[in-house]
Amino acid sequence: MEKNKYLGDKEFYKKIAMIALPISAQQLITVGVNLMDTVMLSSMGDAQLSASALGGQFINLFQIFCMGIGMGASVLTARYWGMKELPSLRKAVTIMLRFVLALSSAFTLMTVFAPSVIMRFYTAEADIIDYGVTYLIWLIPTYFCIGLSLTCTIVLRSVGQVRIPLWSSILAFFVNVFFNWVFIFGHLGMPRMEIAGAALGTLIARVFELAFICGHFFFRDRKISYRLRDLRMKCRDLTREYFRVCVPVLVSDGLLALGNNAVAMVMGRIGKTFVAANSVTTIVQQLSSVLTQGIAHASCIITGHTMGEGDMEKAQRQGYTFLGIGLMLGVFAAGAIMLLRGPIINYYQVSEETKAIAWELMDAIGFIVIFQAMNSVLTKGVLRAGGDTRFLMAGDILFLWVASIPLGILAGFVFHWPPFWIYAMLKIDQIIKCVWCFFRLRSRKWMKRIRPAE
Repeated sequence: MEKNKYLGDKEFYKKIAMIALPISAQQLITVGVNLMDTVMLSSMGDAQLSASALGGQFINLFQIFCMGIGMGASVLTARYWGMKELPSLRKAVTIMLRFVLALSSAFTLMTVFAPSVIMRFYTAEADIIDYGVTYLIWLIPTYFCIGLSLTCTIVLRSVGQVRIPLWSSILAFFVNVFFNWVFIFGHLGMPRMEIAGAALGTLIARVFELAFICGHFFFRDRKISYRLRDLRMKCRDLTREYFRVCVPVLVSDGLLALGNNAVAMVMGRIGKTFVAANSVTTIVQQLSSVLTQGIAHASCIITGHTMGEGDMEKAQRQGYTFLGIGLMLGVFAAGAIMLLRGPIINYYQVSEETKAIAWELMDAIGFIVIFQAMNSVLTKGVLRAGGDTRFLMAGDILFLWVASIPLGILAGFVFHWPPFWIYAMLKIDQIIKCVWCFFRLRSRKWMKRIRPAE
């Protein structure tokens, strides 16, 4: 019965809800922004829709790297918060911010000097490349905005501050939709910019998020009390521990980002209609994982706090409970996809061929999402909070690059299988990692000790 103790613990579920629901709401708003971009651009034809989707993959690559940096740091910040060790917490934040500023600079330079090269990685179709270059050039300033606001948001969540990021996303949603409407279609006397207008609307929303989140984090926050001058603090005594715990997270998420981009490259070379169909289903994929992402973040924060307090047995019981919640969310998401796929696909102004492919992809997503939900709760939550980041890195390298990508390439280019099986092969690592991580949870080897700064 020890494993099931939390099934009736109201305080435990209340704590989950207080963290997970605002994070899920924030994820839902982000999906809403992407949905509005996709719907508005779908009326401009498959080429512009595909270009924004593929150009957005490069932006997503950067975002996932930033997530790796932020989530790696949050393993330490959540643990130090549970230990009441604020000096070490601030040092972890300083190292994180230095990393993200360097990464933002690198991506900015790549986009400034080689936007067409970036687009050619995803597609060989000239019209999509031209539209994608326009999209990327308008978004050049967003790297610093995304990097700073995203990592600061993750740190705020790790100490239980979830409302500020939520309000930021709510307001940014309305900013994005309004300026998309103005610039894509040329309303209120503005020029009709089409795909460039979508990029400009996104840029304005990102600048707003930066001002809102970082304004609070650097100037108003009293929990962490981190200030801009702390960027100059000496962190050598924490550097080794930071690299030991956080770099495997960055590598794992970085490999995931590169893997997702490899998937996009495979799809981009299958054809324009396949890319457009995947763009339609991307919103469904994101919607299906909204609650899961909230629970994954909550499990990382709560488990980190529990282990910071030194109660390892309690952390193990919480891990089993979070896994069960992940399974229930996955089944719920699969059912919702099956019910809503028709109305969602028919809402888009795309070709009949694109709709037919999207329908097959929806079937595959409904199957994979069950395993993806359990996998996310373990890999992005419980096991990561335990400091078991090297094990997770090994799993990402092995299953993504040895199974998913080779099988996806074979399915798409050698065997020419239907879209259902191409997508299933590209995502098969989700099934394998789900089983792999379950046995790791049972072994208890995932719980690692973390040292504070000296």
